[in-house]
Amino acid sequence: MLSLSASSATDLRWRRMAVQHRIPQQGGGISLDNFEIVRNYSELFRAKCSRLISETDEACKNIEKDANKQLDRRLKDVQFLKKELELKLEEITVETDDLIVLHSRVMKALNACKDPLKATVQCLEERMKHSPSSSEELHDEVDRELLKEKEVIEGASSVLQRVGEQITEQIRLNRSAKYLLEQDLKEKSKAHCIDTSCMLTTTHSIDSLNKSTKGKTVLPSLPVTPKQWENMSDMNIDKAEQQKANSMSLRALVESLLEQTAADIQKQVQVTSAAFQLNIHDIKSAKSQMEDQLAKFQSELTSQHKTREDLVVAMTETEHILSLAQARLALRGQRPPKEQCHDPAQSRLLAEVQQLTASINKMRKAVAQSDEERRALLRCELELQKNIAMKDDSLYTDEVVCKQHRDSIVIRNF
Repeated sequence: MLSLSASSATDLRWRRMAVQHRIPQQGGGISLDNFEIVRNYSELFRAKCSRLISETDEACKNIEKDANKQLDRRLKDVQFLKKELELKLEEITVETDDLIVLHSRVMKALNACKDPLKATVQCLEERMKHSPSSSEELHDEVDRELLKEKEVIEGASSVLQRVGEQITEQIRLNRSAKYLLEQDLKEKSKAHCIDTSCMLTTTHSIDSLNKSTKGKTVLPSLPVTPKQWENMSDMNIDKAEQQKANSMSLRALVESLLEQTAADIQKQVQVTSAAFQLNIHDIKSAKSQMEDQLAKFQSELTSQHKTREDLVVAMTETEHILSLAQARLALRGQRPPKEQCHDPAQSRLLAEVQQLTASINKMRKAVAQSDEERRALLRCELELQKNIAMKDDSLYTDEVVCKQHRDSIVIRNF
């Protein structure tokens, strides 16, 4: 391409020549040289036009080549960002799906706590309903373990509820980041399509391009620098990466929490079941000892009753003998006055009456003491029977009623 100064100088020189040769010759004659000059000027002008056309064509080709080069670079930049956006979109989508699955597990774990908690509360209510208020404590070891079990399950349910809410919030944040990526990717795809069309557009296809864009509203563009353009996508990618990292941390925490929660509940259920088994063993042992004591008391009561009957019979026979001795003394008192001698027979009869009377009094006291012993034995028998009945009731509550409730407690890994 000719420089601007050289082209201007040539134009000025030819213009001066043309002016000079257009001036009429003195004398009024026509000079052939003037025509030659005009023709030469025309030829030079055509040559100049040819060079101008050639230079312009070359310049256009260079400009178009540079524009295509810049468009190609732009397409590569857009394509690179598209791949980055697609990668992050896939990662955040997978992470969100994993969170949804984890949220479902948390909800299932929360529901799995309902039946064990219900069974624990029912066991507490049944034991409280059938718990004796006099001989046994209202809160024994089994009750204490049941209360601990209730606290553990309720605590686990509360934690799982809060964790479910945190997962729901993280899913929302993930979807927000995903939406921004999708919108950015959509715009990048549209820009890539438009720049590709620009690359493929030629002078022959420009008419069809004008027809396709005719009537479409062109939105006002914002002044965005290439750095700002790149930063907007980087911000979306960084946000998605941050939410992905938060999501992964939350998933790791929840996985550990689910494992620990299930282990805690299983451990407490095992401790409570062991307390039930120990209490059932203790109740059976105590009941067996009471039954042995009851049998001994009943045997002793029978023996005491037999002893009383023997005392009554002996006392009756002794009273008969006493009546005989008293009758003899009364009969001897009818002897003539001179015969009222205090002989050995009389002394013996008097002594016999005294001895028999003393024996009868002792036996009468023994009968009264026997009645007192029998009443004490009866009270003990009734108390033993009552305690045995309460043990039976407690045993039925723990071994049958509570066992039926606790058989439904199945804690698996959440």
